[in-house]
Amino acid sequence: MRYKKTEETLRRFAQHVILEARKNLKDKDKNVSSKLSDSITYKAEEYANSIFLSFSMEDYGWFQDRGVRGTESGRSLDNFRYKKTSNLVGLEAATGIFAAWAKSRGLFSAGKFDQPRSRKGQFQGYATLGYILANSIKKKGIKPSMFFTKPFEKLFKDLPDELIESYGLDVEDLIQYIRK
Repeated sequence: MRYKKTEETLRRFAQHVILEARKNLKDKDKNVSSKLSDSITYKAEEYANSIFLSFSMEDYGWFQDRGVRGTESGRSLDNFRYKKTSNLVGLEAATGIFAAWAKSRGLFSAGKFDQPRSRKGQFQGYATLGYILANSIKKKGIKPSMFFTKPFEKLFKDLPDELIESYGLDVEDLIQYIRK
């Protein structure tokens, strides 16, 4: 038996959660490249006695949503944390990512940051700023934004009532089908 009305209720719920999460990303200015926003999807699967609904997104989205505790401060809602030991490969990758992020935002040209200088007073580039940002985030962590959690929890409050009603309509359809 297909639970058409129940599936439709879950589909609407999932689409609404995704829409609100994407809106939150835009409002919180965490969606520079749209990569994270575009990656948020859902999957609904029907089994013999149940329907399974799951959400997915880029891995770093969960860290943005739930936060990451730094080596010196910060908090995480899911106990994500940076390790104190330094992983040079990870630090180099993070430096490159943050350098690209800073460049895409035009941080030096926008006047948001003074361009870093070496000890000799020479201007440093985005790679240096990327290293500074990566180190700072490792120490301070990432504050939970709850861009996904908040709409999910808000919309989930009404979901049980809607599911009961949809499932009841599906059962009525089944009974009518059996009678024919």
